Amino acid sequence: MGNILVCDDERSICEMMDIALRREGHKVETVNSGEAAKKKLEGALYDVVVTDIKMPNTNGIEVLRYAHQVSPDSAVILITAVDDYEAAVQAVKAGGATDYIRKSPGLVDEIKIAINRALEKVTLSRQNFAFKRDAATRNSLDNIVGASPAMEKLKQTVRTVASTQSTVLIYGESGTGKELVARAVHVCSPRAAEPFVSINCGAFPETLLESELFGYVKGAFTGANQNKRGLFEVADQGTIFLDEISEMTLTMQVKLLRVLQERSVRPVGGTNEISIDVRVIAATNRDLDKQVAEETFREDLYYRLSVIPVQVPPLRDRREDIPLLVNHFLKKYAPAAGKSILRVNPRSLEALCGYDWPGNVRQLENTIERAVALETAEELRVELPAERPKARAAAAGVGAGGGVGISPGSVLPEGLDMEKYVADIERSLLLSALAQSNGVQTKAADLLKISYRSFRHLMKKYEL
Repeated sequence: MGNILVCDDERSICEMMDIALRREGHKVETVNSGEAAKKKLEGALYDVVVTDIKMPNTNGIEVLRYAHQVSPDSAVILITAVDDYEAAVQAVKAGGATDYIRKSPGLVDEIKIAINRALEKVTLSRQNFAFKRDAATRNSLDNIVGASPAMEKLKQTVRTVASTQSTVLIYGESGTGKELVARAVHVCSPRAAEPFVSINCGAFPETLLESELFGYVKGAFTGANQNKRGLFEVADQGTIFLDEISEMTLTMQVKLLRVLQERSVRPVGGTNEISIDVRVIAATNRDLDKQVAEETFREDLYYRLSVIPVQVPPLRDRREDIPLLVNHFLKKYAPAAGKSILRVNPRSLEALCGYDWPGNVRQLENTIERAVALETAEELRVELPAERPKARAAAAGVGAGGGVGISPGSVLPEGLDMEKYVADIERSLLLSALAQSNGVQTKAADLLKISYRSFRHLMKKYEL
């Protein structure tokens, strides 16, 4: 069903079209002049515009040209009389108009057919765009590399939730492959033939994020020279993936909540609601429970998003998958670099499997890509990433306050501030436990074998 604008200076024709097209399930608006049609096009997004050619002041050809300028995604159907038939034919040949209908006793039925034909073209165009964009990512679960128990469990979860229409919230550290999981859910779902649209909510300021998600109309802000469909509308019938949802401002959270409740969007600067049928998958590397408690994330939106929570394990918790991933990335990057690298050096592979990979799969991929670029032999030798200062400090038992690692029995010639030293260790342990538990405080407390109450006390004490 489509969003239709009908323009004709004969009110009886507009009324007839309104009744007939609404019965077909379309959302219809009617106007009686070309000037009014142009104003409507500035304030809303339409799938199809049906306009009479012969009208006083602003005729249908002018409406067509304006629609093509401000709303290029809209199909335009011209209604013609005998004396303006040639103008309609020329408009279609020039590529501006989608179709033309000659006025006759069967006008309404012909327009119904023309609108359905136009909507089919619009749908096919959007689907082709989606297929081209996602052609490399439509291999279902094959893109999720791993045979460990944790990954097999994850794949089974994907298969189970894919068949539902429920909203999914994916948890996981940065670099674990949350978008791959979201794509797998989409490709395994009944919506697989429809668009999968992804956006990183942390990559846009609030005003730009709103226009990206909901679209905008001409003149909504400086630089808005034509109507633009938002990503929710682009993803209609398919799936939208909202990555880093925890970075969304409270104002945007309110607007997103409304979209989820109403199943419709209103473009920035627009006046009309556009109905959508979109499955929402969100992802975060933060502890949303903590953000809800701190009132930086809306509780009602949290429950809307977290209907089905899915956890993606960090790479350090599935080390048996590292050889598979290394070979996968080797096969990906060696041919691209024009190199014939046949295997991975055993010592390098052992070192890769022993490394904790704080950046997870993304960091491993970057490491292999760099190693392939530098390798000149048939055996790949890999240098592990340089540890970050904070990681080295944690490994040495040094806290953020700059304490010194001390081994039992070592000599302290200059003395030691024991209170500060212990505080540094406690703070370091808290940070390590939080990192290992993906920020979930109850799990972090369990790792440290202390009560949640004690954990919260220490968090407050060290202002974490």
